[in-house]
Amino acid sequence: MLEDSQLLYVGTSGGLEEGIVARWGVPFEAVSSAPVRGMNPIKLGVNLYRLAQGVREARELIKRFAPEVILATGGYVSVPVVVAGRLEGVPSLVYLPDIEPGWAVRFLAFFASRVAVTFPEALGYFPSRKGVVTGYPVRRELLEARREKAVRAFGLEENLKTVLVFGGSRGARSINRALAKALPELLEVCQVLHISGQLDYEEMEAIRSHLPEGKRSRYHLFPYLHREMGLALAVADLVVARAGAATLGEFPALGKPSVLVPYPYAGQHQERNARYLEGHKAAVVIKDAELGAKLLSTVLELLRDDHRLNEMKENALKLARPRAAYAIARELTSLARGTR
Repeated sequence: MLEDSQLLYVGTSGGLEEGIVARWGVPFEAVSSAPVRGMNPIKLGVNLYRLAQGVREARELIKRFAPEVILATGGYVSVPVVVAGRLEGVPSLVYLPDIEPGWAVRFLAFFASRVAVTFPEALGYFPSRKGVVTGYPVRRELLEARREKAVRAFGLEENLKTVLVFGGSRGARSINRALAKALPELLEVCQVLHISGQLDYEEMEAIRSHLPEGKRSRYHLFPYLHREMGLALAVADLVVARAGAATLGEFPALGKPSVLVPYPYAGQHQERNARYLEGHKAAVVIKDAELGAKLLSTVLELLRDDHRLNEMKENALKLARPRAAYAIARELTSLARGTR
């Protein structure tokens, strides 16, 4: 649908997304932006000035690039771009991956032409004439990954259950520490793929080196996975993770039962995401503060109950929207054609 389109990614200078976008060969431009929620008066004034500066930069960028439509995915960097687009007469689609919108998405809904959401339950936050349910777009490489290939790639035992543990692109210290405590007993019944994040990698590697040899071979530790993430998800019988927006798209699309640990400092977004999957009996939720006491028993209970794992898998698959990327592209095309 958008094969002949020209793309430009706008973000913050030095942000994590800049390197990711570069790997895909997409042009990148930075604009000034800053959060305003929870700031003291002095910091608020400084950040409002940076936002105003970002709007001016984004307007100049729009004049140079001449886009026909803008796709924004929330976050404070989207604010100057969408506002500038409105001032320059360029329509925009704001996509909300989470169940509950944050401040930036609520604000941008006033300026956006349409708002796309992952699930129908999120429509109530926006004007009915703007909201559309598209689902969460999932990378093709995740959908095409196969368990057999993952077993070979990671050197796993074919007939042993696999638990995938990760905490997002930078890892999660509370999850890492709870896992370290649980490893000796956990590795008696399963093998673990653990994406620790770079900060805790050396500490977890030291813990791995002190495991008995038989258990050490069942513990597969990585600081980060990029293209191999699809294989890691494909081979997982159970996933332990935070409850960022990706869990709402990727886990249902792949039918993954999960133990979700919402990040306690992310407002209510992750809590709502986790409870949504739990409410549909596709996940079990553990509070971050209770992780050390509950992680091992929760994971062992699930691994020993094949009927419940299969039930959670089926419930997750019922939430999937396989054509989400197409639906978003269709909305973008519709808005772009409206400008001609």
